[in-house]
Amino acid sequence: MRKALLSTCAAALLAVSASTAFAAANPFEDVPEGHWAYDAVSQLAADDIIEGYGDGTYRGDPKITRFEMAKMIARAMANGGGDRATLDKLAAEFADELNSLGIRVANLEKKVDNMTWKGQLRYRYHNEWEIDEGTSTRYSHSFVTLRLEPSMRVNEHWSGHARIDYNSNMNSAENTPAAHMTYTKRHLESDIEYNGMRVERIWVEGDYGNLNLKFGKLPYFSNIDEGMMYDDNVSGGQITFGNKVRATLTAGRAKRFDGELGIDPDDGDNDTGNYQAIEIYNDRADKWTWGVAWHRWANEHELVDDTNADHLNIYEAALGYKFNKNLRLHGAFAWTNDPDFDHPDNEEEDGQMEIYPQPIFSHSKRSWSIELDYKKADPKDKGSWGAFLAYRHLGHYSSIAPTYNTIYNGRRGVELGVSYVFLKNLMGTVKFFRGEKMPDDDKGDNPRPRDQMERDSVIFAELNFFF
Repeated sequence: MRKALLSTCAAALLAVSASTAFAAANPFEDVPEGHWAYDAVSQLAADDIIEGYGDGTYRGDPKITRFEMAKMIARAMANGGGDRATLDKLAAEFADELNSLGIRVANLEKKVDNMTWKGQLRYRYHNEWEIDEGTSTRYSHSFVTLRLEPSMRVNEHWSGHARIDYNSNMNSAENTPAAHMTYTKRHLESDIEYNGMRVERIWVEGDYGNLNLKFGKLPYFSNIDEGMMYDDNVSGGQITFGNKVRATLTAGRAKRFDGELGIDPDDGDNDTGNYQAIEIYNDRADKWTWGVAWHRWANEHELVDDTNADHLNIYEAALGYKFNKNLRLHGAFAWTNDPDFDHPDNEEEDGQMEIYPQPIFSHSKRSWSIELDYKKADPKDKGSWGAFLAYRHLGHYSSIAPTYNTIYNGRRGVELGVSYVFLKNLMGTVKFFRGEKMPDDDKGDNPRPRDQMERDSVIFAELNFFF
């Protein structure tokens, strides 16, 4: 963290508290009378904004962290008085750290402006190679996205939110659908025309401490598996409640994405179904994290056309462990018993059409992911970085809309990636996947040996400008 920023913030805190003349006694032995900062430190200590290190010292020479600064801001907020405009600006700058301390800044934001904006400019590149029986096929796409995210404060507990996206295919110079653009299949090469600006999400949110309510076209990122099951929009409602142990209940209409099948994200009801989910999990800040979940996605068109089922019931369990502040291991496993058969083979015999449904392999009804994370890139912290190594297995029928950029349903393999913050709010990410395509059924023949399965390799890169 830049020393200039924190020095400026410390001076601002002094302005916040300096509503009376300096008269308090200094409690720190390493700031003697006559020191240039004696009066200021004395006043901040008297106002309970700083507390030192518990051993009678202030230790003013080392740089402080953003978290330590946030603690001082929180005490200044509780203290009241002083320069409120300066305090509002400090609270906005350190909003993330204050939220992690359980200090809500919504009221301060309301005083500054009833409507706030954030967003990003993003460039993405996706390159995929499929190798089947010696024949290599390559798909390459790049996209640029402008994302705007307004938030509107309604009252003390309720707020309105939206996400507006503009996406352009850099290869064709045409507008593209926002959802799962990197699934380089049929819908990206079709002649469908899309509007340049799309309202991807719009919802209202009520926050009552340990109870959170959302209604509308809202974002949902499955909590226990960190997006292995779902990371997209749900048109409906969501309730989250609890403290150390929490529950999230979600219901509405949701799309199922399958890059291998080339589902068109604007193809009406074919890929949209009724969706319900229940997740129970502990505080994600704990050393050990755990969770269990149930998901149900029902569609009378797409699944019935391909299988003998009109719904998917998917069950999940997840576990994670933090070795230290930099190293974390976490994983999740999901399974379904639906459907039993897939892609019937039709054969004509003696003038009659016979249907021979084929059993689905168990790997198409199982999904799992195990990931090792090292550090984490923070867009606000220049020079910060993070990396991960994972093995993922995503069955066609056991994940609905996974979050990953390099792997989608029907694939399994190794994924690795690294992110780096070049400048404040300028972050780059590179990911690589190598694995194989999994057949759903034997199509009436014996399945291929594993060493003859279709291979898949993906390189993904993005550059994000946050604002």
